[in-house]
Amino acid sequence: MEPSSTEGGAEETLPKSYPPGLPHKVMLKHGQELEEEQEELAEHQPLEQEDLNFERWKRRPIPQRTLHQKIDDLKTYLWNAETNEFMGRSGKSWSLILLFYAALYMFLAAMFGGCLFCLMWSISPYHPTFNDRVMPPGMTMAPHLEGHEIAFNASDRKSWKKYARNMDEYLRSYNDGAQDRKNIRCSQDRYFMQDDLEESAERKACQFKRSWLGDCSGLQDPHYGYSQGRPCILLRMNRILGYLPGQGKPINVTCGVKKGPPEALGEIQFFPKSFFELKYYPYYGKLRHVNYSSPVVAVRFAGLQYDTHFQIQCKLNGKGIINDSPTDRYLGSVTFSLDVGA
Repeated sequence: MEPSSTEGGAEETLPKSYPPGLPHKVMLKHGQELEEEQEELAEHQPLEQEDLNFERWKRRPIPQRTLHQKIDDLKTYLWNAETNEFMGRSGKSWSLILLFYAALYMFLAAMFGGCLFCLMWSISPYHPTFNDRVMPPGMTMAPHLEGHEIAFNASDRKSWKKYARNMDEYLRSYNDGAQDRKNIRCSQDRYFMQDDLEESAERKACQFKRSWLGDCSGLQDPHYGYSQGRPCILLRMNRILGYLPGQGKPINVTCGVKKGPPEALGEIQFFPKSFFELKYYPYYGKLRHVNYSSPVVAVRFAGLQYDTHFQIQCKLNGKGIINDSPTDRYLGSVTFSLDVGA
């Protein structure tokens, strides 16, 4: 056997089990395995002391900017002289954005205008386009200040002056002079139909004069009975366009005690009548019935007992009228409390 030697004196022999043609490949593979083992050993080595210093890995604080620097940045943002940009955009970019939004809002405005035009074209300003169901009318009263409560002393002017003032305001449009100038005198006992006129033509209205209310007109007694302990109230049926109440018969009004002693209420007087006459209907709307005056029924409690609490309900009675609705207390009726002291 002939030994082979190297410069360092180390002997190197090839394993007998490997073929003679692959000595370099075996050495290369053996060297790679040694490198991998060294890397694994390096990974498992303990960390140095400087690696355990976590302060070096903390995020450094951002330096505080001065006011002048902030103002300079703002000026640069508003106008960058180097790039010729205003608020971060060039003139071309701003032009495209403005053009886009101008076109967008013009389209939206045109669409809204077209929808509004179609809506106004399809409806009439004089009467509802669809009127399949007409609710029965409600009823309102005067004086109406803070709720439906009337409480005063006949001898105390301050306690009832506000009610008399409210009645004056309510009846101002019913003054005889104004009714003579604006409306016509009607004598028929039937509906005042004016459907044969043009749709936009103004309709005539029947007179309803304040003097017809007698003791509750405020002409003979400017205090409407409040200073005598015999107060008046005014009842009016709500306006409903085109509505014909009562189906050819007048709508009657009745008042009674809902809570309290009925015998203490005394006599009840109605002016001018206890019903709404048919000649004031139908109502054609404020554009055509410009001078229309709703009829009024005045109620005077002429003999009620002092220092007695009453809850009084006044109702409309007639065909097609609903006055006992559990959900709407103003439908066909009105309820109020009345307390009169000496």
